Amino acid sequence: MLTRWGGGVLVGSIVLYAVAFVLGYPEPVVLASGGVVGLIGALLWTLPQAKLEVRREVTPLKVSRGEAAVAVLHVHNQGRWGLTGLRARDRVGAADQVVDMPRLRPGATRVVSYTLPTEARGEIDVGPLAVVREDPFGLTRNVIEYGGSALVLVRPRTVPLAVLPSGRAHHLEGPSGDRAPSGTATFHTLREYVRGDDLRHVHWRSSARTGTIMVRRLVDASLPMTTVALDTRAASYVSADFELAVEAAASVAVGAARAGFPVRVVTGERGVLLDSKGGTGEAEVLLDGLAVVRLCADPAADPVRLVRPGGSLVVVTGEPGAVDGAAAVRRRHDRTMCLRIAPVGGPVSAPGVTVIDVPDLETFATRWARAARR
Repeated sequence: MLTRWGGGVLVGSIVLYAVAFVLGYPEPVVLASGGVVGLIGALLWTLPQAKLEVRREVTPLKVSRGEAAVAVLHVHNQGRWGLTGLRARDRVGAADQVVDMPRLRPGATRVVSYTLPTEARGEIDVGPLAVVREDPFGLTRNVIEYGGSALVLVRPRTVPLAVLPSGRAHHLEGPSGDRAPSGTATFHTLREYVRGDDLRHVHWRSSARTGTIMVRRLVDASLPMTTVALDTRAASYVSADFELAVEAAASVAVGAARAGFPVRVVTGERGVLLDSKGGTGEAEVLLDGLAVVRLCADPAADPVRLVRPGGSLVVVTGEPGAVDGAAAVRRRHDRTMCLRIAPVGGPVSAPGVTVIDVPDLETFATRWARAARR
């Protein structure tokens, strides 16, 4: 394709040729013809395509915000000629990363790497690699894309937090797993029989179909639900850090999930964003989901109004008035906390609501541990 400079040369040559032809001046006609010939030569220079094979590696594909991630390109010259002077750029999100391409002998492979920007939470599309061939005068340019792309997920940072006790004695013991008390047990899944299992839990239909004795796995249905109400209204974060709010919400949710407790994350715009039964794998799902949470423009999208009764409620917001909203629903929950992302003003006291100001993640972890012991 023609560059802006090449397009100018083409237009100028055509205009000069037309004017000179009409006026009968041969010298400008020759000059204009030379410009066209030069453009043809430039096109022939950039027309051949480099025969490259590009293999991409990105590690890790999931990373916490601010942690290191690296893209590695394995570039193999499949052509019969050596390649030199190639310019390349790799698409990284909405920006381009300039990649230094060393000289490639026929059949040679070079490895090029660079670090990825992980300061912003969210999804980053990496690739494909665009190789640029340009003539020496910059009249024409040929851009060819090689290799595939990869998706990097930048997730919120977290700090380890203890599970928020609900005030019920059996909640403090954690999940009771396969031997949940019969009064609170509910069917979860099937598993193979092991010696000592109660034969009353054998699922005979599945056992007959599979040829293996299968028993029902029961879990304690009375485990306390931790509901995290994340305020995503843009108006709530005029002077507060929304990224810190997401990281505080992620820390609470992941802490409960890794301890084996069910977690629900609610936003005012989307309702129930994530619903987890608890477990290490579920904690990873929570982090993936919170990686793509964004602010919304609707000032009426209050997450507290969408919270279901029961369990513990943790409201995360940058709006001081949200404490009153949490206090209004506190009787519907075993315990209610409000995490205010600093700066949000002076101290606030709300009956039945534990208020924690969050200036940063490390301070938040300390204050959470102190509040959870109360």
